[in-house]
Amino acid sequence: MLALMLVAATTSWLCPLVTAQPLCRTRTLRTGKVFPVKEKIQGDRLYFSSGKTHLIKHPCNKNLALYLGRQIFLTKDNFESSLIPFSIPSSMQVGTPEVTSAHFAGSVLLLVVNQKVYVYDYEANFWTASTGIEHPVSHVSGDNCCYSGNSFCMDISNSVFAYLHGDQISQANIYFSDSRGYRFQKYAQERRAELVGTLGGIFSFHSLSQVGLLLVDQQMAMFSYSDHPLNRSFGLPFDYDRTLDILIAPGQKGILIFWFQKNLLVSRNSDENELAVLTRENNLYYGSLGIQSSSLIKFADQNIWSQEAVLMFTDVGMLEILTPLPDMIFPAFDFQKCLLNIQALLMDPQLQAGICKVELLQGEFENKMYTIDMNSQLELTALMIPRPGTLPVPLVMVSNPHSLGLQAVIYEDGYTYNGDTKHRLNISLKQQHHWGRADPNFTSSIKRPTISTITLDIANKEISCVDLKPLTALISVGCDLEKKIVIQNELSACHHGVLDPVALQDNYSYIIEREAYDPNFQGQQAEEDLEVYYPYEKLGCPLLAYYDTPWKPVVELWREGKFQEVVEAEYVLLEMNGLFTYTYSLTAGTAGCSAQPQNWTTITEMAGDTAFFSWDRENYMSCHDPDYHEPLRWPDVPYQILGGPTENKVVFDQRNGIYIFFISIVDPSYSYCHLETTFSVYVYGAFPLSIFPPITIVLLTVATLLSVWLAYMIPQLLHMEQGLEVSGFWARLYQRCRSSCACLWGRC
Repeated sequence: MLALMLVAATTSWLCPLVTAQPLCRTRTLRTGKVFPVKEKIQGDRLYFSSGKTHLIKHPCNKNLALYLGRQIFLTKDNFESSLIPFSIPSSMQVGTPEVTSAHFAGSVLLLVVNQKVYVYDYEANFWTASTGIEHPVSHVSGDNCCYSGNSFCMDISNSVFAYLHGDQISQANIYFSDSRGYRFQKYAQERRAELVGTLGGIFSFHSLSQVGLLLVDQQMAMFSYSDHPLNRSFGLPFDYDRTLDILIAPGQKGILIFWFQKNLLVSRNSDENELAVLTRENNLYYGSLGIQSSSLIKFADQNIWSQEAVLMFTDVGMLEILTPLPDMIFPAFDFQKCLLNIQALLMDPQLQAGICKVELLQGEFENKMYTIDMNSQLELTALMIPRPGTLPVPLVMVSNPHSLGLQAVIYEDGYTYNGDTKHRLNISLKQQHHWGRADPNFTSSIKRPTISTITLDIANKEISCVDLKPLTALISVGCDLEKKIVIQNELSACHHGVLDPVALQDNYSYIIEREAYDPNFQGQQAEEDLEVYYPYEKLGCPLLAYYDTPWKPVVELWREGKFQEVVEAEYVLLEMNGLFTYTYSLTAGTAGCSAQPQNWTTITEMAGDTAFFSWDRENYMSCHDPDYHEPLRWPDVPYQILGGPTENKVVFDQRNGIYIFFISIVDPSYSYCHLETTFSVYVYGAFPLSIFPPITIVLLTVATLLSVWLAYMIPQLLHMEQGLEVSGFWARLYQRCRSSCACLWGRC
């Protein structure tokens, strides 16, 4: 279960059923044909190069399918109308219109025609050639996720590989697209040059969060995986004596089907699925691939096989055999459908299939997608009602135990109206790292988002339980988009009357002096003052902070409009207008760093000039991490990380005014989300800085005090004897000075 385990389609029991009654009700679809026409196919008629016939159904759109045979048909109504063979416009200049591979990628159809990839937008009826592929390719592979509205799910549908089957794997040209096949780029995987053998295929195993390379060497094949921990060894080897067609079961269930005319291999991870096989000998096999055992029934001698026939499930237990029929008059083909109700067929007493031991198995999580972020837990419930006198065993499994851990508890939960016992199953899901039970070498990298499928089924379920399908859900261990951070602002500047909210909303602006900011965020003075318009609609009223008190914001985590917790993880701040009139209370040394800590300057240099606000969980390295080996060369530099294990705070300069901060949670172990926001702070209480040096201020103060003292004392002294003597002295001095000055000007 930990890797894709390949098993042959063996059975626990095989029961042949030969009946004179036909298995299915046959009907022929012939629509849109009234008068004979000489309509011609527009463009080059495509054909499938393989000698076998394929049918590719879109996993999300049940009415959309592509039939691949000597003729190729694209239907949008599940073959409920006659169709003209599929063609590609002559303007594409494909040369030989030979199709070797096809894949639905979201809303487009990808076709490999004459070793090139073409994209057909079936909604807009538009063709285009893919770009970025510089070598011949033969196959495309990908998957589809049908849970709309989830970005992780969209990434699955957008991801496509293109490659040439049979290339030497160490030198193979493999291409990858994250744009549904419109643009490709070279795909590189570590240590691929060391691999031996030829390339049998490349697939995204989303249920394992791995990319798997199929290696073929000396008639044996095995998978090489891309990421820890599966990349430490190869998957189980299996016989590969000829080229096998590979089908990826929809729904991210971890199931691959390898088949040839005389071979059938099923690679299942942890889910159960139903399987049907039609052979040249006119035998139809229906099987249930169970968790602990498999069952298979053979419906023999039915005269339903043809070279053009294909099988498809239209619903659980509803199987259809489709055969195109040419028309001698019209260019459009009709379609013959043979519908089999497996559940009804299994009621035949000859089969002795046994009664399903479970009457009901349901859960609210069926066919849904959930997200588990770091340090989060998901609770799911299910209901099982067994038949009286039986006690079936429910099994809960995850496809990617390296990432997702589970704990299940079952208990009796009352009775039905008929007196049957109801059993309730509670399932707790949490990231494997946080269960505390897994070896670090077993779990996947905690920094990498992953995906897993959870399945609830019944052990040793009878083949008659056709309608009792397993309950599955897709679990994304990654970013919970409902999360956001909010800065606590209980006592704002408006609350204290420092700022007027009405004025702030009326296109309020303020000036940042040129000596206080740097537009390049390098701490250098600007050449001119900056006028900033305050975005009140986004920021509201600023927080209030006293300049002479070390400060840090209170960061809150909210989800779906509800408060969750106060964030204690590490985060960083940067003033968005380039203000540098603040520093930090701790240095690298006083913060206890064992390595040189990162700062905004080093991050900006690493990210380039276009990413001033690019410090996040992806590139953060803690200076307390023993695996971070940057030497501590400058212990006296400010430590710019807040939160976490230190008591670091912001220290403002002696300046009043508004600061608009960008905040980013950088702790890689707190959340897979890039938790970022902006907020504003008004710093108050700082006296204006003096334009005179301190010694000048002291002298001026002394002179002022002396002048005040003299102004008081001189009038008092003039009324005393000493005052009269002093007054006479100044009068005589004045007369002498006046006589001397008159002689100097020639008047004596």
